[in-house]
Amino acid sequence: MVAAALLLFAIAGILYAFSVSNSHGTTKPIILYVNQGNGVVNESNFETMVDFAQAHCFNTMFFQIYREGDLLFNSQQLQTFVNQSHAKSMKIFFALYITNSSQTLPTSIYNLREDGISLDMSTVDIGSQAAYLASLEGVYHGETAVTTTDMQSPLKPDALILETYTSDTKQFIQHGVVASVGVFATTSLQDYNSQFQYALQNSNGVMVFDYAGLLKSGY
Repeated sequence: MVAAALLLFAIAGILYAFSVSNSHGTTKPIILYVNQGNGVVNESNFETMVDFAQAHCFNTMFFQIYREGDLLFNSQQLQTFVNQSHAKSMKIFFALYITNSSQTLPTSIYNLREDGISLDMSTVDIGSQAAYLASLEGVYHGETAVTTTDMQSPLKPDALILETYTSDTKQFIQHGVVASVGVFATTSLQDYNSQFQYALQNSNGVMVFDYAGLLKSGY
């Protein structure tokens, strides 16, 4: 009886530690990336997405609002998304997906009480990436983030998110950057949880790509 009680106590401790590391109480960002290319999220289903994120212990979302030169929402819609996020104690970064160095940053989105701006621009050269970040930081006073597939990126935004989706990028998961988990690069819930915990414990946070994939996986 004593051995069984001790075993149950140990299991409970492990489960508690796991829940705490994934809770909103962590000081690290636990980011859900919402990619409009994989599944549209708009006024009709935004709140459902926020509820899903909250239930899965995310505390931040990178919500893609700009794709390949097109702003997907107007200021009123964006303000509504910010309000809905903050009502659920969820941080929201507007994610800008830039694919060509001729595209311009949509300055109309600044100062809508969003928590930050994330530049997703791995497909353009590093010189253009540096120019975009400098342009943003020159006029924007909120937090800045950059998501990148360049494990050696010299950029220094407030948060540098490395897209460490594959096993050969695991070596770059370290403190000073935010690591990533790609749902498409996982084989099971156990594998997903293992990658998630490693990224969270060994870097400054974790970003999961992406909402549509996580929803489809059933994790």
